[in-house]
Amino acid sequence: MIDAEQWARFVKAVSRLLGWIYTLSWSASFYPQPWLNWKRRSTQGLAIDFPLLNVLGFVCYTISTCCFLYSPTIRQQYALRHPASPEPTVQSNDVAFGLHAVVLVILTYSQFFFRLWGFQVSARQRATRPVLAVVWGSLLALGAMALLVLLRSGRENQDPLDWAWIDVLYTLGYVKLVCTFVKYIPQAFFNYKRQSTEGWSIVQILFDLTGGVLSIAQLVLDASFGGDWSGITGNSLKLGLANISMGFDLLFIVQHYILYRGQGQLWKGSNEENDPERPLLSR
Repeated sequence: MIDAEQWARFVKAVSRLLGWIYTLSWSASFYPQPWLNWKRRSTQGLAIDFPLLNVLGFVCYTISTCCFLYSPTIRQQYALRHPASPEPTVQSNDVAFGLHAVVLVILTYSQFFFRLWGFQVSARQRATRPVLAVVWGSLLALGAMALLVLLRSGRENQDPLDWAWIDVLYTLGYVKLVCTFVKYIPQAFFNYKRQSTEGWSIVQILFDLTGGVLSIAQLVLDASFGGDWSGITGNSLKLGLANISMGFDLLFIVQHYILYRGQGQLWKGSNEENDPERPLLSR
């Protein structure tokens, strides 16, 4: 018979294993796209909105996870708000993933700058106004939340049940969720318009889907072992991120393997109305 202590060690070991496997899978998903761009010496086929929102989203994600794991103030505020499950479910693999992701998404975004890489970049590959509105709106929301916390509670002796720094971190999480949802839409439409997924790496999608499934499995395991499902609601960032990503991953898999299978050549239309590199959203 396995006693309670042995069972606890086993569950924690499985959780750590799942965490590191999904971290490796998600981390691996950042390499195929910049490598594909490098091999083709071109960014055509990749909507610039995708890496731009990735930069904003993963910077927010990394700041949030680092604070939940290492900040005594944030951990204390979390414990007071979730007394039944006082330990945040953020783990060291989340931080490692975030830091690695920031480096790779900045690298991918930089490939759109001809002077840095010399890649073929269409003059029409510019961030669209709706996406820029998301970026600037997110930054303003974060600034407003930080200002509200300062005005209501000050820098010290904050009431965790009132406005506190943990709310700024939750806002960072919501920004990441918005970026994750919005970033896929231009690319999905881009593929639809060209009737092709050339230039868009499906390998990154397969890695991303694997990571999402394992991330959810780890989150459910941690919450169920703690006997309180508020561990999931307390980490809504990870839950929402995984679900949104997996939904779009399935869409891209359908586009690549079913809808546009075998249609590998980028459409080289010459008129502005049908140019595949023109902005996909209204400017």
